[in-house]
Amino acid sequence: MCAPKKAKRRQQQGEGGSSNVFSMFEQSQIQEYKEAFTIIDQNRDGIISKDDLRDVLATMGQLNVKNEELEAMVKEASGPINFTVFLTMFGEKLKGADPEDVIVSAFKVLDPEGTGSIKKEFLEELLTTQCDRFTAEEMTNLWAAFPPDVAGNVDYKNICYVITHGEDKEE
Repeated sequence: MCAPKKAKRRQQQGEGGSSNVFSMFEQSQIQEYKEAFTIIDQNRDGIISKDDLRDVLATMGQLNVKNEELEAMVKEASGPINFTVFLTMFGEKLKGADPEDVIVSAFKVLDPEGTGSIKKEFLEELLTTQCDRFTAEEMTNLWAAFPPDVAGNVDYKNICYVITHGEDKEE
């Protein structure tokens, strides 16, 4: 009689572990992560391997990735990287991220008029001269992802939304 209880308890813990990971994300985010996982899993075996990483990086133009770098990426996981482990890894990375309203409040300090935008030049100066400084390449990537409007203003509320949700707001 005790054996079924233990088995049942173990089953619940197992389910709770994986369902907890899935409850961290909205359904649309899980679908996006699934699509990304499928793209990275080049050989379609359900596991992201060193070879999968090498192949997907090659399709993005990074042809000379060292074996040690690939091994380090794979070793970030505790075992084989299936979709649940992949999602868990993202959940762990995002666990320390501030909520959207906290990030927006930080930007509002730089926007005393409450316009919802900041001048591109001002934001670029801050990001390249303060604390964890952005490189020229990181700035190029930022402006490619979040281009300023014709007046040179950057919509920081959209940046905050993308940081916390991973996709552009629907206008």
